[in-house]
Formats: sequence, structure tokens, C-alpha cells
Amino acid sequence: MSTSKNELPFSSSNYVMMLVGIAVILAGFLIMTFDSEEFGFGFLGLTLGPIVAVAGFIIEFWAILRKPTNS
Repeated sequence: MSTSKNELPFSSSNYVMMLVGIAVILAGFLIMTFDSEEFGFGFLGLTLGPIVAVAGFIIEFWAILRKPTNS
């Protein structure tokens, strides 16, 4: 078992996708703050913001579980 200690667990594309996922999650939370209804009970706070945030978490899981290509 010879493994190099300098290898990173993810490839650069995985790290880029992780950063994209974090940006999408933050965008979802930012969208939730733009809701003008009281206590955030409007469309932005209850529907659009959470959908965008969940999409960001899905991107994060995909970026972590994606197998890096060895090229």
C-alpha cells in the first residue's frame, strides 16, 4: 500500500463545485431576507429561498460524493 501523502482527497473540480454550492446556499438565505411580508411569510421567504438553499446543499453533496478523475 503505497499512497502519496501529498495527494488531496478531492480534485480541483470538486473544490470549485463546493464553492459554487456554498454560494448557492448563501444566495438562498439572502433571498429569504428580501421578503417584504411580516416574519418572512411571503413567496421569497417560504418558497423561493428554501428551494435555492436546498439546491445548494444538493450541489454540496454531489461535489463531495463525486469521484475525482485521474487524468
